[in-house]
Amino acid sequence: MNDELIFHHYPGSPFSEKVRLVFGFKQLAWRSVHIPAVMPKPDVVALTGGYRRTPVLQIGADIYCDTPLICRVIEARAPTPALYPAETAGTAQMLAQWADSALFWSCIAYTMQPAGIAGVFAGQPPEVIKAFAADRASFTATLKRQTVPDATAALHSYLGWLETHLENESTAGRDFLVRGTPSIADFSVAHCLWFVHRAPALTTIFDAYPKLSAWLQRVRGFGQGHPSPLDSGEALALAATSTPRADVTVEPDLGFAPGDLVTVTPTDYGCDPSPGRLVGLTRDRVTIARDDERAGTVQVHFPRINFQIRKQETTQ
Repeated sequence: MNDELIFHHYPGSPFSEKVRLVFGFKQLAWRSVHIPAVMPKPDVVALTGGYRRTPVLQIGADIYCDTPLICRVIEARAPTPALYPAETAGTAQMLAQWADSALFWSCIAYTMQPAGIAGVFAGQPPEVIKAFAADRASFTATLKRQTVPDATAALHSYLGWLETHLENESTAGRDFLVRGTPSIADFSVAHCLWFVHRAPALTTIFDAYPKLSAWLQRVRGFGQGHPSPLDSGEALALAATSTPRADVTVEPDLGFAPGDLVTVTPTDYGCDPSPGRLVGLTRDRVTIARDDERAGTVQVHFPRINFQIRKQETTQ
């Protein structure tokens, strides 16, 4: 039986940074599996069945996709200090969803201009940059991309909102985004701004927002917990020798039945379907079971928000 937190990520992934900071906030030990930034990702797909976004959390033969779900799983494992304080959880989650979508894409579009690319890919050969650009072109084909001027304008608006909010919080003697208590909102905003900081030439955009800059340093001060390296092949072997343990059930009246053959697909970007047999369904989570010759029998878990469940088409 293996219940280690095995985290599949790569160093430059902003959503991975969100979870790494959560590990630091909770001072957790975790196993670090570095995966490719671009396709192919054979070991990841062996675990997920098709989902290729980064990061992925593995606990034995249970595989968790998308950071809103990953952070919930971590919270259940280590509830103190709370990532979703009871008195602020609703506000914190709404702010986190805004950060993971609107703020995130403005930060990406702003950073991936020529001056930013030079910083993000400093020291990398041209073929690496070209491969990354080609990969992300297909990865985000369903999105309407912001121009650099549009992203810059939006980002200034967003940073201004956050600065004003933090001014009000600091007046009340509070250091974090929601009533001064660290929450999922802080880590969701922080990973977006962290990505901009990977392009030093562009960080002057923060000069007009000193309280926000000080807040970001506080959040980054939590660190990243206690990682130890694990080879990707070892992670697959651990899955293959484990049995799924997460308690799942298919609740009634949600449109599907236990055992239905379905696909689960992101609806915003990276829209690669993961096929499997439905074993868990609630209003918050969907779980499929699948068999892989390398990973064995696994349960793959997704959040319901921003994912589509469809019955697999059958041929006669």
